Amino acid sequence: MGKMSVTLCGIPLDNPVIPASGTFGFGYEFAALYDINCLGTFSFKGTTKDARFGNPTPRIAECTAGMINAVGLQNPGVDKVINEELPKLKKVFHKPVMANVSGFAVEDYAYTCERLDREEQVGWLEVNVSCPNVHGGGMSFGTNPEAAAEVTRAVKAVTKKPVIVKLSPNVTDIVGIAKASEEAGADGISLINTLLGMRIDLRTRRPVIANTMGGFSGPAIFPVALRMVYQVAHAVKIPVVGMGGVSSAEDVIEMMLAGATAVEVGAANLVDPFACKTIIEELPAVMEQYGIDRLSDIIGGVRNG
Repeated sequence: MGKMSVTLCGIPLDNPVIPASGTFGFGYEFAALYDINCLGTFSFKGTTKDARFGNPTPRIAECTAGMINAVGLQNPGVDKVINEELPKLKKVFHKPVMANVSGFAVEDYAYTCERLDREEQVGWLEVNVSCPNVHGGGMSFGTNPEAAAEVTRAVKAVTKKPVIVKLSPNVTDIVGIAKASEEAGADGISLINTLLGMRIDLRTRRPVIANTMGGFSGPAIFPVALRMVYQVAHAVKIPVVGMGGVSSAEDVIEMMLAGATAVEVGAANLVDPFACKTIIEELPAVMEQYGIDRLSDIIGGVRNG
């Protein structure tokens, strides 16, 4: 095993750096800029059973130390993802990819996951029960332990590949929801999705995005994300994928010390499309600086007291 390699739900990664869903498209867009095979893997654009246009515009706005978005899961639907997007991806990415799935009913999640589970390119199914930008689904499942468990059981019943449940930070007890997902059969947990945020334009006195509220992401949420990754990683026996405000090699190491096996990078990709490539290139020097021989050795290695 290489110095930067880790194993996520039984599948080896050359390194733990994973572009987060919604910030890396279906991969081939970034392949025009650099060889994306340098990534551990990436989580492709959130996919639903049917095509979605998404929320009205404006739906992305910058704010202090981050951004607010309410894209609303715009995607072409699972059939087009399988028939059009994955074949294009296969030409430029030669590793297993993480399929991010959303739904508005338990049956939607099961249908979409069952379809994607059959695809050779798909290594993991990241089941998003945490999107704050859509009505009637997404986060409504992720804020209730029983609902999160119900989605997990339904997906596990129709799939063979590892299922990683993506959780919302917009809850009182993140550990309870993580444990409910684990007990229902989840193979891993990823967290956190965006915090629910809002900004107002003082000139118009209107919210800066048409949806009024949206997902707040970026460096400002890193301490909250790190705290939740630490709490969950110490409460469950399955791997944790950490994310939320990660923008540097140092952030990756901090997330892994808190308990993350792998680390997703989100908003930073929208600021700098080379963010993940740069983080991977800088990891060896940062590892040397802090006396780290193998990244796999530091998972959950935070010292308390």
